Amino acid sequence: MTAESSTTASCVFSFLLQIFSIVVFGSIVNECYVNKDSQNPELLCIFNENESACSYGIAVGIIAFFGCIFFFVVDLYFQQISSVKDRKRAVLLDLGFSGFLSFLWFVAFCFLANQWQRTTMSKGVSQGADAARAAITFSFFSIIVWVALAVKALQRYRLGTDMSLFATDQFATDPNAAYPGYPTGSGIESTETYQSPPFTETLDANPKGYQVPAY
Repeated sequence: MTAESSTTASCVFSFLLQIFSIVVFGSIVNECYVNKDSQNPELLCIFNENESACSYGIAVGIIAFFGCIFFFVVDLYFQQISSVKDRKRAVLLDLGFSGFLSFLWFVAFCFLANQWQRTTMSKGVSQGADAARAAITFSFFSIIVWVALAVKALQRYRLGTDMSLFATDQFATDPNAAYPGYPTGSGIESTETYQSPPFTETLDANPKGYQVPAY
C-alpha cells in the first residue's frame, strides 16, 4: 500500500464520518426533543427523558464533524508537508484522535441504546422514534468507520519505517542526514599514477658529468 492510496482511503472515510455525525446530532436536535403529552408543553429528551443522553449524542456528533473536517484538510495537504517530524506528528495525531472517537462513539451507542430500551412509549415518543433509531444506528456505524480510520492511520505510520511516507525527498534538506558516499573506482590503480615512491631516490655512484677528483 502506498502513501497516496492510504491518504485517499482516509479522505473517503472522513467524508462518510461527516455524514454520519450530521445524521446523529441532526436527528437528536431536530426530532429527539418531544412533549411528554399534549398538556405538557415542556420538551424532554426522547431517550428515557434523560437530558444527558441527548446532550452526549449531540456533543460527540459535533466533535466528530469538525474533527473530520480538520483531518480531511490535513490528508489533502499531507504530501506537501516537508518536515519529517511534522508528518509523524500529523499521523500520530490522526491515530490518537481516531481511537479516541471510536471510544466516544462506542459509549454513545451503548448509552443511547440503553436509554431507548428504558423509554416508555407515548404519542410524543412515537413521533420521534425513527430519529432516535437513526441516531443509535449511525452511532454504531460510526464506531466501525472510526476504527477503520484508526487502522489506516496505523498503517500510514508503519509506512514511515519504510521511509516511503515520512522521508520522501528529505535527505537533501535534513541537516542530520548522512552525506552520500564518494564514488569508488574499479579497484585497479594505474601504474602511471605514481612513478616512484615518495621521498626516495636512486643513488648513482658515478653520476653523469661528474668525476671523482684525484688527490
